This record gives sequence, structure tokens and C-alpha cells, in this order.
Amino acid sequence: MANGLKRVFYVRYVAHANFFDILAKRPDVRVDKLENESDDAVAAPIFAAAHAYQIGSARDEIAVKYHVTQNLLARMPNLLVVSTNGAGYDTVDVNACTAAGVLVVNQTGGNREAVAQHVLGMMLCLAKRMGETDRALRRGALGDRNAFMGRELQGRTIGIVGLGNVGRRVAELARVFDMQVLAYDPYLTAETVAARNAVKVELDELLRRADFVSVNCPLTDETRRMIGAREFALMAPHAYFITTCRGFIHDEVALLAALKEGRIAGAGLDVWDKEPPPPDHPLLALDNVIATPHTAGLTPEARTTMGRFAAEQLLACLDGERPPRIVNPQVWPAYAERFKRAFGIAAAA
Repeated sequence: MANGLKRVFYVRYVAHANFFDILAKRPDVRVDKLENESDDAVAAPIFAAAHAYQIGSARDEIAVKYHVTQNLLARMPNLLVVSTNGAGYDTVDVNACTAAGVLVVNQTGGNREAVAQHVLGMMLCLAKRMGETDRALRRGALGDRNAFMGRELQGRTIGIVGLGNVGRRVAELARVFDMQVLAYDPYLTAETVAARNAVKVELDELLRRADFVSVNCPLTDETRRMIGAREFALMAPHAYFITTCRGFIHDEVALLAALKEGRIAGAGLDVWDKEPPPPDHPLLALDNVIATPHTAGLTPEARTTMGRFAAEQLLACLDGERPPRIVNPQVWPAYAERFKRAFGIAAAA
């Protein structure tokens, strides 16, 4: 490590400019920027020197060549940590990082309030049929307003898939409407779920009983295509499906069929297989679909928090401290050994 310099790079953007402000206070840290279009001759020396990669969480905003894969890791022999801008890590092959002794951290919790409020907003819009009446009014096709009678949230049941930072906050907000809250989270005990204002159930039971299903879990090998034709068939005809987490967790083709055949009442979709979805996406043609382009966590408050989280956590990693939001904690011993070789000092136990 030349002159004790710690090298960080990012591609295109970070969550907030405060990330740079915080890192600028450290003269031992250098930050480099790459663009999606950067020539390999520019990228190669940055890869070779990098100790940390601050990467965007939205997969379609970062060129595939910059997604963290086994091949990219092979070009970054000094890399110690990959830090995502948000809670998601779709752009990172966590297993490849673990095998390489590279720590992966995210900024989970930084946008919990923004995303949870988005879920509640979608629930209200769907229950009160605001999207449908808005489209009918704009087309001049309202007809009898009684045909758009909505429903109240009070006394209804919400089923939350994934009771982490966002799911836990959704549960709290749902209680304001006196809703019953069910949760499916195989990593939490019934006691922990109860402490988070929900009742622990298995996924099938949740789908059968819920008036609203809100998916708030990360995209992993376990959750990919977790909600498909079988799962939509379990939902009640009056129920609504809402997702603000990641595309590929639900099957868009199966969801379209369930909606067109009237097997569920509607959907609120913030995440897509391709982001943003094309204008001719068939789900966008349905009046009972509320659609947003992965903007649930997009507020100034959330971005400010995530930029600060990312900078502080990255500096903790580069100082050998154990950060609070590790995605692959099992890699810590290997990471600590590599850290000591890189900087000549021991990392935290």
C-alpha cells in the first residue's frame, strides 16, 4: 500500500454527496470514479489498486461489467470490501465475495421509513381504488361512481413477507389502522415476530389469510421466484399483492395471469424484472395495478441517511473495525487476515 493510502472507487453515483464529504475528512483515503462507459484502460489500474468498491444496488443502473462477479474479483486482488448504496445487493455475487475473502456490507435500514410509507400508500390507493378512478376520470369513462366503491383498512389483515427493517416498520404503521399483522420470516422466532407487532405464520397460511400481501425481503437464492402461480392461487380474490423489495422475487407472468383472470384484486408494484419496465409492459395496461419505478426508498431523507451510513461503515471497514451491516459475516476471519496483510495492523476480532 503506497504511502498508507486506502483506495475506494465507485461507478456512476453514490446515494448522497455527504458520502464524499465524510470521506474527504480522511487524507489517507482516495476515491476514484468510473462511468458505465469507462474504457478498460482507465478501469484496470483502479481495479488493481482498490481496497473498497462502493456499488449501486439497482442492477440496471450499473453496467453488467461492473457487477461484482468472480471474474471481476479476479481483477481486484487487493479488494477487501464491497459496500452497496442501498439495502439490496443484486449487483453483488455474495458467494463469490465470500470465497475470495471479501466483506459485503449494505445500508439496510437507511430507507426503512420511506419504503414502509410507500407500502402504506400503495395499500391505501389500492383499497380505495384511487388508481382505477384516476384512470377512468382521465379517459372520461367514470360512469357510475358507485362501481368504484373502495374498502377501509381497519380490521383487515396484512401479511408481511420478511420482517426486517422495512417489514417491521410496515407492521407498526399497519397497527395504526387496527390491522391484524401476519408475518412470514423463517429466520425469526415466534417471540421475535411478536415483539415486532406480528404473528408468525408459514407462507401458505399468510397468502390464504391476508387481504394485503407485502413482500419486503431481499433477493437471494432462496427468495428468487418465491411468489409464482402456485402462491398467487392461494390468495383470496379480494386480496392485493404489493412489492417494494426486488424484482425476480415474484413471477411477473404469473402475476399478470392472476390479475387478468380476477384471481386477485390488484397489485402495487415498485420493483420489476427490468427497471424501469418498458412502456408496453402488460402489467402497466391494467387499471388495478399501481406502478412506480423503484422509487419507494427515494426521498431526500433516506438518501441522506444512506450516504452517511455508507461512508461511516466503509471507513469502519478500512480501519479494521467490525461494521454493523454485514451481509456475509462468515467471511470475517478471512477478511481479517487479508486486512492485516494489506495494512499491517489487525482487524477487530
